Amino acid sequence: MHPVALYCTAALGGLLFLLGLSVSILRFRSGIGAGPSDERNSLLNRVIRAHANTAEFAPFLGVIFLYFGWRGPSSVVVNLIIAATVCRFLLVVGLVAWPSLGRPNPARFVGALGTYLCGAALCAAMVASI
Repeated sequence: MHPVALYCTAALGGLLFLLGLSVSILRFRSGIGAGPSDERNSLLNRVIRAHANTAEFAPFLGVIFLYFGWRGPSSVVVNLIIAATVCRFLLVVGLVAWPSLGRPNPARFVGALGTYLCGAALCAAMVASI
């Protein structure tokens, strides 16, 4: 198993679970047991969105990473795995660190676009490896 594939999968898993823990802590502190905060751009709502978005992408990326890690990835694929992981973290920063969910920001844009491009390239590489 290629170590980069394992480390990047673990990083995405850690990100997902830390965001989930953050949602729970923020819910406890705010007294909001379920659903979003009434304030659209509250930290709770931004972290909920970051957690949900991570939950949408991280599992499948992890599967792709482990597939290639098991098969011995090329250096191009290793770089795509690293780039996809960095993009996921960048997207979370873009969602949590900026004060508004309604306004685009560079971290969120690059993180999202990078996730799409790296994910598509990894899927294409997977099909090409069959």
